[in-house]
Amino acid sequence: MFCAPPRLSDNAYGLVAEVMKKLVAIAPSHCHLFISELADAVQNLIKSAMDELRMFGEALKALLSSISSDGAAILRVLQALSSLVSSITEREKDLQLLPEIERSTALSKVLDINAALEPLWTELSTCISKIESYSDSAPDLLAPSRTTTTRSGVTPPLPAGTQNILPYIESFFVMCEKLHPAQPSSGQDFSMATLSDAEDASTSSGQQKTACPVSKFDEKHVAFVKFSEKHRKLLNAFIRQNPGLLEKSFSLMLKVPRFVDFDNKRAHFRSKIKHQHDNHHSPLRISVRRAYILEDSYNQLRMRTTQDLKGRLTVHFQGEEGIDAGGLTREWYQLLSRVIFDKGALLFTTVGNESTFQPNPNSVYQTEHLSYFKFVGRVVGKALFDGQLLDVHFTRSFYKHILGAKVTYHDIEAIDPDYFKNLKWMLENDISDVLGLTFSIDADEEKLILYERTQVTDYELIPGGRNIKVTEENKHQYVDLVVEHRLTTAIRPQINAFLEGFNELIPRELISVFNDKELELLISGLPDIDLDDMRANTEYSGYSAASPVIQWFWEVVQGFSKEDKARLLQFVTGTSKVPLEGFSALQGISGSQKFQIHKAYGSPDHLPSAHT
Repeated sequence: MFCAPPRLSDNAYGLVAEVMKKLVAIAPSHCHLFISELADAVQNLIKSAMDELRMFGEALKALLSSISSDGAAILRVLQALSSLVSSITEREKDLQLLPEIERSTALSKVLDINAALEPLWTELSTCISKIESYSDSAPDLLAPSRTTTTRSGVTPPLPAGTQNILPYIESFFVMCEKLHPAQPSSGQDFSMATLSDAEDASTSSGQQKTACPVSKFDEKHVAFVKFSEKHRKLLNAFIRQNPGLLEKSFSLMLKVPRFVDFDNKRAHFRSKIKHQHDNHHSPLRISVRRAYILEDSYNQLRMRTTQDLKGRLTVHFQGEEGIDAGGLTREWYQLLSRVIFDKGALLFTTVGNESTFQPNPNSVYQTEHLSYFKFVGRVVGKALFDGQLLDVHFTRSFYKHILGAKVTYHDIEAIDPDYFKNLKWMLENDISDVLGLTFSIDADEEKLILYERTQVTDYELIPGGRNIKVTEENKHQYVDLVVEHRLTTAIRPQINAFLEGFNELIPRELISVFNDKELELLISGLPDIDLDDMRANTEYSGYSAASPVIQWFWEVVQGFSKEDKARLLQFVTGTSKVPLEGFSALQGISGSQKFQIHKAYGSPDHLPSAHT
C-alpha cells in the first residue's frame, strides 16, 4: 500500500501507520515483521527513485513538467517506519518489548536502510544544486527579502515542478531525526548541543583526525548539517512558500536555527504567538497618569497573571478623553520606555556610545529593584507578544542573556573598547613575564565595573585567585572569567529578574531561534525609514497619487532629515519605528492598516489629515 501510487490522502496513510503502531502495542512480537516489510519496501523504491532524481538532474524540463510519485512513496514508508521504531524506544523504558534477537534484527534493518539510502541523498543533493543554479537566473524566486512578497502580501511561487523534490527532502529529514543509526536504548537525542558538535565536526573536516573514529550516529548529524548549509537557499524558499513546514517535517532545522532565514524565523515566531492570541479573548485594560506612568503601570501590571497579560492591551490616560484605537497603546509603550531607561530610574545604564542599555549594577538603590526588573521583562515581552516596537537598544551581551547564548570577550568592545583591546592583545600575544595579573579584580577596577559604587572590595574570579598568576597557559580561562564577571556576574540578579518576567510571555525555546542581531530587529524594528516603501503603502481619500497636494507632500518629505522623517512617522502613527515587514504592516485598531492621507472638505484653507 505504501508503495502504490498516491491515490489516498496523507491522513489515510497516517491512519494506516497508526494502526500498525497499535497492532505492535497489542502484539509486540509482530513488530520486527512490520519493520522488515517496510525496510524491503524502501529497498524496492530506491532504484526507481534514483532514476527519477537522475532524470530531474539531467533534464530540468522533466522536473518542471512531471509529477513525482517515488518521493512521496518513500516518505510514507519512512514515516511509518519511524513510528514503529519510536514505539520500541518509548515502550522499552518500561519493559523489554521484543526478545533480544528480534530487536537486534529490527535495528539491523534500520542500519541497512541508512546505508542503502546514502546514494539517494547524494543524488538528491546533486538535483537540488541544479535547481538552485536555475534559480540564479531569477534570484527573487529564492531570495529572502521584502521583495519576495507582492503588494498583496502573496509570496511568488517557486519554479514549476520544484515541489517534486520536497518529499525527498522530507524523507532525508525523517532519516536524520527519527531513523539515525543510534541504538534506541542509548538515550541519545537529536538535541541542540549534539547538533552544535556536529557543526564543529563539519567545519573541521580538514583538520587532523583524532584517534577516536566518528560514530555513524555522529555522521548522520554531520550529514544533516552539511546538507542544510549547502541547500539553505532552496530549503528557505520552501519554508517561505509553506511556513507550516517548520512545525512539521522541517522542524529539525529549528535546532540549528542559523540555517533558517530571519524572515522565516520571524513568521514562525509570529505564528506561535498568534495561536496564543487567538485562544485568549479577555482584554487587558490599564488606566495611568502621564506624570506617574511608571508607578501606575507597575502597580497595575505586577499582580496580573501570565494569562491576563496575554489579553489585548487597551490604555486610558487619566483626565483625557479618547478611545484607544491603537495609538494610545503605542504612545504608552513609548512614554513608559523613556521613563524605564532614564538614568534617574537607576534601572538601566547607557554604555559605550551612550545609545545602548544594560542593567545597572547600582539598581540596588532603587526600592524593590528586582521586582521592577521583572516588570520591565514583562513589558518587553508584552511588546514582542503584541507586535509593538520599542525605541530602545540593548547591549549585545544583554541580547545574548535574553537568548541564553554565551557571552564572549568580543561583547565587551561595545561597552569598553580600550579594555577589549587589552584582552585581545593578551590572547594574541605571548604574555610570559609581561603582565603581573592574578585571577582577581582589585577594588579600584571593581568600582569602575560597578559604576562608581562606593563600597566595594576586590573580587576573586576563582577561589584563591589573588594568589594565582595569569600565565600563557591559563590566560584563556582568565579572559573567560573576567568577561563573565563584567557582563554577567555583576548584574546576575537583575538579569534573572528580567528574564523571569520576559519568559512568562515569550518562552526561551521560542525566542532562542534568533541571534542577537535578529532579536534587536524584532524588538526595535528597522533603523531607517524607506520613503519609497512608505509611499507605495499609502492610501488616499479625496486625493490620488497624482494630485498636486500629494506631489508637494512627498517632495517636502523627500527633503526631510532622518530625524524629521522619524518625527513625521511618530506624529501620524504613534511610533518612530518601522515594522520589519515594512510600511505594509503598520497597525491600526483592527490590525494591519496602511498610512492614510485624507482630504479635509469645507474651507479650501483646511490641510490634509494623515493617520493609520
